[in-house]
Amino acid sequence: MGGLMTDGCRPCVVIWTIFLLSSVMGYKPVIIVHGILDGPRQFEILAKFINQSHPGTSVTTLALYDYIGSMKPLWQQVDGFREAIRPIMESTDDGVHLICFSQGGLICRGVLATLPTHNAHSLILLSSPLAGQYGDSSYLKHFFPKFIKSRLYHFCYTTCGQRISICNYWNDPHQRERYLKSSIYLAPLNGEIEHANSTAWRDSFLRIQTLVLIGGQDDGVITPWESSIFGFYDSNQTVVEMEKQDWYLRDAFGLKTLNSEGAVVKCVVPGVHHTSWHSNHTVYKNCIDKWLT
Repeated sequence: MGGLMTDGCRPCVVIWTIFLLSSVMGYKPVIIVHGILDGPRQFEILAKFINQSHPGTSVTTLALYDYIGSMKPLWQQVDGFREAIRPIMESTDDGVHLICFSQGGLICRGVLATLPTHNAHSLILLSSPLAGQYGDSSYLKHFFPKFIKSRLYHFCYTTCGQRISICNYWNDPHQRERYLKSSIYLAPLNGEIEHANSTAWRDSFLRIQTLVLIGGQDDGVITPWESSIFGFYDSNQTVVEMEKQDWYLRDAFGLKTLNSEGAVVKCVVPGVHHTSWHSNHTVYKNCIDKWLT
C-alpha cells in the first residue's frame, strides 16, 4: 500500500529528516576539547544536548591528551589539537563552533592563536582558568601533595615545572616577576610579555566571531572563579575584573577590541560545581545553545 510505511523504512526517514534539518538550519560543526584528567566520555551528555536542540549537528569530542596525558606541557598539546582541528575547519566554509572546558579553554586559545586561517565562529570557554590559577584544589593536591599554593611557585617557575600543564597557567599574584620571567604559556598568550608573535596571535584572536565566557562562584576549582571571565587577583588577592586588567586596557591580545564590538558574552551561573558544567542542562540552555547556530 503506497500510503503505508513499513517499520523497516522508519529509521531511514528519521535519518533523512535529521539530515535535512541540519542542511536547512545550517548547523555548523561543533568541536569539544576536554579539560584536565578527563576525556571524551565525560562529554557524552553535552553532545546529547547539542543533538537534541540542533539535530544532525556534527559533534566531535577530540580524544587527544586525555586523562593522565592532559598533564603534558600545553604547547605540546596545542600542536596535537591543532592538527586534529585543522581538517575539521577546512571541511566547512561556514566555520565551526568550539566548546572548550577548563584547561581545554587555554588549549583552544593556543590553537587559534597559532592557526591564522582559523574559522572559529563561536569560541565557548566553559569554566576555564583564562587569567590563571592560584588556589588549592583536588587536582593540585593530587599532583603536588607536599606543596601548598603559596610555595608552588618554587617548582612551577622552573624549566622542569613548565613541563607540566598546571604550571603553564599557575599565576601566583605574590610572585609577579617570577611568573613573567618563567611562564612560557599563559603570560605570552595573554600578552603580559612582549614576544615576536604578539601581532600575529592578536590578529588570529580577532577572527573569532563570538567569545562566550562561562563560569560561576560555586565552581570550587578555578581560583579565583573570576578567572573564567578574565578576572584575577592583584598582589593583595583582591579580584580585579577583566576590564581593569592591564593587558585588557592595553588591548594586548585583542580582547578589548572584541568586547567593544559586542562580541564578548559573559554567562555567570551560581550553584554549579566544576565537574558539572558540561552536563548541566540549565548551563547548556542559557549559556551555550543560542551560540551553536
